[in-house]
Amino acid sequence: MWGRPDSANARLGVTGSDRIGAGTGSRMSIILLIFVGGLMFAAASIWAVYSYGRFAERSRGEPSFCLPTDGPRTPLMEDLHKFLASPKATSGLAMVSSNLDAFAARSLSARRAGRSLDLMYHIWHSDLTGRLLAYEVLQAANRGIRVRLILDDINDFGRDSAYLALDDHPNIEVRMFNPSRARKGRLRRGLEMAMRPLSLTRRMHNKAWIADGVLAIVGGRNVGDGYFDAAEASNFRDLDLIMIGNAVNQTAKIFDQYWNSSVVIPIRTLSREAGADRAVARQRLVDQASAESSRPYLDYVGSHSDFALALGKIEWHFCDNVSVISDPPEKALGDKDGSWLKNMLSPLVVGATRTIEITSPYFVPRNEAVKALIGLVKDGVDVTILTNSLAATDVAAVHSGYARHRRQLINAGVRLFELQPNGRASDISLFGSSGTGLHTKAFVADERLGFIGSFNFDPRSASLNTEMGVLFEHVPLAKKMREVFELETSPSMSYQVSMSDGKLRWEGDSHGALRVFNREPETHWPRRLAVWLIAWLPIQSQL
Repeated sequence: MWGRPDSANARLGVTGSDRIGAGTGSRMSIILLIFVGGLMFAAASIWAVYSYGRFAERSRGEPSFCLPTDGPRTPLMEDLHKFLASPKATSGLAMVSSNLDAFAARSLSARRAGRSLDLMYHIWHSDLTGRLLAYEVLQAANRGIRVRLILDDINDFGRDSAYLALDDHPNIEVRMFNPSRARKGRLRRGLEMAMRPLSLTRRMHNKAWIADGVLAIVGGRNVGDGYFDAAEASNFRDLDLIMIGNAVNQTAKIFDQYWNSSVVIPIRTLSREAGADRAVARQRLVDQASAESSRPYLDYVGSHSDFALALGKIEWHFCDNVSVISDPPEKALGDKDGSWLKNMLSPLVVGATRTIEITSPYFVPRNEAVKALIGLVKDGVDVTILTNSLAATDVAAVHSGYARHRRQLINAGVRLFELQPNGRASDISLFGSSGTGLHTKAFVADERLGFIGSFNFDPRSASLNTEMGVLFEHVPLAKKMREVFELETSPSMSYQVSMSDGKLRWEGDSHGALRVFNREPETHWPRRLAVWLIAWLPIQSQL
């Protein structure tokens, strides 16, 4: 029986070698198709990159720069006069940890501005606080204030009508960082991302708010409900610095560098949304300003309407050793060293001699960073790190990149803390949210050197995104940062992660009692399984 197929093949003239040859030929055809397909895709990608470069160069907006600060004083300049005239130092810094105060500072500076608003943000949500601040910007423009707004494009798909509604105003110009040419249709957007994967993953993560060239707000906050205690589910803990003096000049130069770069394109050259859609978008801003849901925020800002008085109550720190630093915008093109900001910050971290306290919501250290932190501990430095717990993080994939190094760091003597999702905070959401997530990006070295900005300790911030922040050397301000760090690493707000009998354990205050957990607290097994599976994927460079 077993010989019949061979006999039949022999009668048909088909031998074993013929079958092997046929199979080999089929495999060769498949390999050839794959090879040709790969060449075609590579050619299409090269053309897409080249074509986009030509488009971006043709679409660049007219250059412009921050307005001079001489001439008649604006209302904001009057508010700041006694601080600007201070002979104490070249820069004044005030730390803002309260989300409500962070919202009020932006609103009031827009209301008091008399010349210009220069704003750049990674995310500007179209939610309650996002629309309220957009309304303040629109009102400023109605008073004759020149407004320039740079937004990162990746999170703003489908929102062109809102941006064009602002850009339509003769005193407002909106530009997008590294934008997609596909403004409509997810399929077109997806195809462009497939054709330009290396460049489209490079985003602007900077956050800066500059009013009249005399006041700047730089830190980790984007614009949206979660950053200003308006989210009903969970709000972020974050830090900003309000700055006056020379630090504002440095911030303005960074803004101009981005505004006039080849990777920032005016929204009006990208999109042609219908005029009716723009009118609807403008009306939404007006409606939001009069909505009952806005009343708590408008009342809070109104209670601080004497901005000069409010500024006088702020704890100012005057110092000379202040640097506002940033990656160059060309990092999006890969034209310059993609680790520029990292190369400036890393020596300061590893140069600590006594203490280093790092706060990063997305903490994904590469192997060399892990070795450096362990080396600090061996040299007698007290190394403490605060990041999100799995239950608190809004990006579970990032947690997988951090979790793989946890045991090694703890065993070496690094102290690890993870923010609880419902940790008791010092200020309360106006809308009753009890959830908390960490969004602060900061460090303090040797109780004197501090950094607050947008830079996460992860590969994305180091190599892909553009980042910025404020670096300073000032013991009193560093002390204020350490007080916030001490609060956020307390048992009522964070779990301390340690090892016991070779296993991880989490210890923290849960519902008024100190508890110890033997697995990721306040999480369900599907989320833990997902993190475990993601840890095996070769995606750490994108986290």
